[in-house]
Amino acid sequence: MLHNPNVVFAFILTLLAGLATGIGSAISIISKKTNTKVLSLALGFSAGVMIYVSMMEILSKSFDVLYHEYGKSGGWFALISFFGGIALTGIIDIIVPSAENPHEIKRVETMPLPATNREQQLMRLGLLSALAIGIHNFPEGLATFVAALHDTKVGIPIAIAIALHNIPEGIAVAVPIFHATKSRRKAFVYSFISGLAEPVGALIGFLILLPYMSDTIFGIVFGCIAGIMVFISVDELLPSAIKYGEHHYSILGFISGMFIMSVSLILLQ
Repeated sequence: MLHNPNVVFAFILTLLAGLATGIGSAISIISKKTNTKVLSLALGFSAGVMIYVSMMEILSKSFDVLYHEYGKSGGWFALISFFGGIALTGIIDIIVPSAENPHEIKRVETMPLPATNREQQLMRLGLLSALAIGIHNFPEGLATFVAALHDTKVGIPIAIAIALHNIPEGIAVAVPIFHATKSRRKAFVYSFISGLAEPVGALIGFLILLPYMSDTIFGIVFGCIAGIMVFISVDELLPSAIKYGEHHYSILGFISGMFIMSVSLILLQ
């Protein structure tokens, strides 16, 4: 596994997915109004991709590997891993205060205008959002990296889905910092840097997991990844898409994501 030819490619995918926060930053400091239809569609699409690939591909492989190793007991290991991934992400979500949570919806046009007595609070909000995104994105980076390392046809759509869901997170960081500092450059840089947590998660996975990777560890990790991505989808992506006020667009995106993911998995067999 240490000499897996997909290692560099997996790192690049994870890096690109994480740095998509910069796209959200660019949108927020250029646009005067949030395009809710596009964001709802993108978030729904991301959720559809992640749920479909988690349940049909990643969790399935976890069950297959662990069943092969341990028989019926392996099925329990896969199940525990799946819900363990959900629990891990849920705990991270609880740790981050909801007021600074990057998944709390923020629109460009509803953020407060710069004012002397608000600048410090806005800067604090932006920095806390950047920290919160880093905490949330760490397991996402690990998930993207391990999936891409094992199978590029699974890793690529996961990276795309993670990148789409990172765009509104970039907005959450950039908007308050921009209003606090009146600097587009600082807003973009902080937002861009916040996305680096994902390649850091990939690096930790590379250094800690890969030297000891076996079929058992692979099965457990894949079960956890499936749980992480399902939780992100149902707790963050779909609610966020609906909160933008474009319910039908979010559902259309969700169904489109599942359809495109299912077709791509068949075509890439």
